[in-house]
Amino acid sequence: MRKPIITLTTDFGTGDHFAAVMKGVIFGICPNATLVDISHDIQPFEITEGAFVISQAYRFFPKKTIHVVVVDPGVGTARRPLLMEAGGQYFIGPDNGVFSMVFTREKHKVREITSELFFLKPVSPTFHGRDIFAPAAAHLANGVTPAQFGRPVIDYLRMNLEHPPRTGKRTWTGLILKIDRFGNLITNLHSDEFPDIQLRAFEMQVGVLKISKIARTFADAGLGEVFIIVGSSGYLEVVANQASAARLLGCGTGAPVELSIY
Repeated sequence: MRKPIITLTTDFGTGDHFAAVMKGVIFGICPNATLVDISHDIQPFEITEGAFVISQAYRFFPKKTIHVVVVDPGVGTARRPLLMEAGGQYFIGPDNGVFSMVFTREKHKVREITSELFFLKPVSPTFHGRDIFAPAAAHLANGVTPAQFGRPVIDYLRMNLEHPPRTGKRTWTGLILKIDRFGNLITNLHSDEFPDIQLRAFEMQVGVLKISKIARTFADAGLGEVFIIVGSSGYLEVVANQASAARLLGCGTGAPVELSIY
């Protein structure tokens, strides 16, 4: 049998001990686990960005992979720890909407993690990644069944990140899901929803700038020029050729974008 795979996605960064501690907890419970870092560079507290990143990564992992996502500004409050089964894989993290994009794409079953048998004690009110999420993932990898962690729930938090609302006859209002390391602004406007955008006149307003150019590659525009591209995820991205669109526009994750197609 192959070794169980556990992935980690957090906003902990790599300058502190937090991510390493989670790995130590996992190895202490399940020594034969294979750990994969999806990212520890989610912007602090940016649940929307965490939701996007895990939604892009999980589909490329084998069945039964366990994904731990800790972007958790509400740690220690009444928000619940969750275990989800979806797409033949498992997801463990807080009930704060971070799995919203997976909920939308996959049939799923969600449980609240309530069995303290699988917690690391004492449970810190500020580090559930160490004391609840990491040990739950390790015990799951060791063969504990999902039902042993807690009861199913249906009132988990879901954010509408996949389908931007239509706010006018020809206008949709979306938002920036993520800013990648190149400064590209990845929106939640998916090219499947706007298949003819390259054939029609359009404007996308981001901050104070209105953009009306779309290109196939980054090199199809002048150096520093801001334009739209269909990124590898299929979402429309606001980019600049060999420059940071985020820096040029002064926009961050969660900022609104407005698309008008004529």
